[in-house]
Amino acid sequence: LQEIGLRVHPEAKACDTIAEVKAYIASMAEKRHALEHEIDGAVVKVDSFAQRDRLGFTAKSPRWAIAFKYEAERVQTKLRDILVQVGRTGVLTPVAALDPVFVSGSTVARATLHNEEEIARKDVRVGDTVIIEKAGEVIPAVVEVRKDLRTGSEKKFRMPRNCPECGSAVVKDAAQVAVRCVNAQCPAQVRRRIEHFASRGAMDIEGLGEVMVTQLVKAALVRDVADIYSLDSAKLSQIERTGDKSIRNLLDAIERSKTRPLWRLIHGLGILHVGET
Repeated sequence: LQEIGLRVHPEAKACDTIAEVKAYIASMAEKRHALEHEIDGAVVKVDSFAQRDRLGFTAKSPRWAIAFKYEAERVQTKLRDILVQVGRTGVLTPVAALDPVFVSGSTVARATLHNEEEIARKDVRVGDTVIIEKAGEVIPAVVEVRKDLRTGSEKKFRMPRNCPECGSAVVKDAAQVAVRCVNAQCPAQVRRRIEHFASRGAMDIEGLGEVMVTQLVKAALVRDVADIYSLDSAKLSQIERTGDKSIRNLLDAIERSKTRPLWRLIHGLGILHVGET
């Protein structure tokens, strides 16, 4: 790679023994934050192509390479509120609203709290000082509460009895942790279903992102995924700040989506327990 002019990582190193590999990983742990980019671990690879061929692959990954992951960086911040988001299947998910804090390469102001049981287990309260990390260096999560810093003004969280989006009563399945809004026409569910359908992993409709979907649902131009295919220039021109070029691009992307393979359509429909695989 160097010979053809591509940049390679200056810290890459060939090791002859496992002891050397372990020493290298330990040394990188000490200087990981001094690098020009973030890292979450070190990849250990067998060097010989012949040995790689013999070792082969599993269904998901090579047997000749493995990643050693460092412990995620943890930071402390204040939890100002617990908001509730509604997903495409109607599941209500509590989300921590935080004082913005820099962690693992980006500023974080939101973190997942998973569900009501998890909040109760960790005894997370509004006003708490909390420790957060990025799970897998990607998704911010609250991992610990600094109970020793409590002042007595902190407030316990209660899951709402009604959907924060549409006001419908929520239900909890005895067999599951999830609390759901059972109104299939809940605007939040409609938006999330359409976003999922148009996502890169499903029908891959470029231009049909969160902002555009929100505007289409608000204007009652799209009520389910089928309505995407009835959109035209006249309808899209009703959306604020949408020019002729962006309308044409979106309609072209919708047209291209009609050629996607069947598995993408089925995945895009978001049937419970039916995923990409």
